[in-house]
Amino acid sequence: MVSLSKNQTVSLSKESSSLSQLKFGLGWDPIKKKGFFGGLLGGSGDIDLDASCILLDASGNKIDTIWFRQLSSRCGSVVHSGDNLTGEGDGDDEVINVNLTKLPSQVEYLAFTVNSFRGQTFNEVQNAFCRVVDQANKELARYALSEQGSHTGIVIASLRRSGGSWDFTALGNACRGRTIDDMLPEIVATVVR
Repeated sequence: MVSLSKNQTVSLSKESSSLSQLKFGLGWDPIKKKGFFGGLLGGSGDIDLDASCILLDASGNKIDTIWFRQLSSRCGSVVHSGDNLTGEGDGDDEVINVNLTKLPSQVEYLAFTVNSFRGQTFNEVQNAFCRVVDQANKELARYALSEQGSHTGIVIASLRRSGGSWDFTALGNACRGRTIDDMLPEIVATVVR
């Protein structure tokens, strides 16, 4: 497993032979409130972050969007596990499954985002991460988000078709927006190179 830093890229095909399917897992925890008022308010609050994926062509044109309101791509190659409303528990809070063999040939990029539909900011989030797991359940890459701030969205990572292989890039680019569609211009500017 490769632990990535911001803007670092790894070839997933080199990490896993005969790569055909990937799981993109996202996890986070609500910040534990401290002090007297934190105790009165229950110690922590639910944080509803949403993992999303947008399929782009080589020019950055949107092909499809997978998010909590559309859990599967029209072609069936990208499927979302469903919406986690709290961030409680260990491990992945939301998972997006990608069948690389079914992806339409015009898909050049898959941009993975996380955003706060309720408008909660990343100042209220800790231990956020994303990871990529192959079809044998081997973790290929992990990116721990350290950035906090008043933003409501992050372009967390991208997957790019590179000839016959796939490159995964940790991005961590802060954005404004409650939905993936709100973030589209920033997603394209960040991902398409």
